[in-house]
Amino acid sequence: MYRALWRLLPGPAVLRILILFVLFVGILGVLDQWVFPWVAATFVDNQGTIGVGS
Repeated sequence: MYRALWRLLPGPAVLRILILFVLFVGILGVLDQWVFPWVAATFVDNQGTIGVGS
């Protein structure tokens, strides 16, 4: 899979690495902005396992 992705990217190796880095940062940004908050709001876990006090 990674070999196919590497062959699809244009330019020399330095440009390919830069493109992959930008794609990686973009994917992490999308996950951080929209996916993780949606998952946190959708799958709420209100079951506490640690009691407060004696």
